[in-house]
Amino acid sequence: MKKYYALFLIAILYSCGQNKPVEEIGFKLNKEATSLIILGTIQDAGSPHIACKKDCCKELFHSPDIQRQVVALGLIDNEYSKKYLFEATPDIPIQMKSLVTNDIENKNEIVDGIFLTHAHIGHYTGLMYLGKEATDAKNIPVFAMPRMKNYLETNGPWNLLVSRNNIRLTKIENSIPILLTPKLTVTPFLVPHRDEYSETVGYKIQGPKKTALFIPDIDKWGKWNENIIEEIKKVDYAFIDATFYSGQELNNRDISQIPHPFITESLKLFASLDTLEKNKIIFIHFNHTNPVINLKSKEAKNVIRQGFKIAQINDVYEL
Repeated sequence: MKKYYALFLIAILYSCGQNKPVEEIGFKLNKEATSLIILGTIQDAGSPHIACKKDCCKELFHSPDIQRQVVALGLIDNEYSKKYLFEATPDIPIQMKSLVTNDIENKNEIVDGIFLTHAHIGHYTGLMYLGKEATDAKNIPVFAMPRMKNYLETNGPWNLLVSRNNIRLTKIENSIPILLTPKLTVTPFLVPHRDEYSETVGYKIQGPKKTALFIPDIDKWGKWNENIIEEIKKVDYAFIDATFYSGQELNNRDISQIPHPFITESLKLFASLDTLEKNKIIFIHFNHTNPVINLKSKEAKNVIRQGFKIAQINDVYEL
């Protein structure tokens, strides 16, 4: 009986790991390196998406895929025993727990700081888990731009986190670097997006050897006052907004009200880049309708064939 029960547990873990063997679930870190870990790849509302009746979601309501977490990055500096989180998503309990492993020197359940990009639901609402109803955390540093900081300070329930000292807000400024450790610097930069309650930023994350660009949300590339191609050339990795493949998969919403660079537009824009530059680009932040979530889809194969990458949860990038 014990033998069959063990096999049953293995089968469950196997199915939860997107058909990966048990030993391949999770990630392995080089303990001597500073690393970024992809903790989520999905757009704010998750997958399955609320009220979705399409093929992309209908089976997921009955058989959830644990790897479909909302977009977030973990940042690990083992030399100085520090770890940070980019974005506070609704999946923050799982994402925080995933940063408690044998390969990570800092064994604390809560990270040393959280960097927010903007005030859309998938990017900051995870802060609620730091409150009294959940961890009742103490003075967790939250890095936020001026409007984002003011929004959290003056609107409930977020201001309760501030007044109860669950979080400690640290104001950051456009293009001003933040030194986290002697070998790790993070620099926010403004990008155009629907800024109803806050600014929107991307981040440049500079480690001892390599640098990454993180832009999970932006309007069309042409609206930015920087040249995305030139910015890609300055870094080693570029995690960039890929919410929709072409927009055609979204037939029940006005796509003009939720502008993002379609993957098809980005492929065309980046077509002239050489192979080395293309390999830097990792598409991330996928709407539940985006076919590239399935690496076997013709759309995903098209992206990979052209030399680009599609973000996968638990992928590790050394800095």
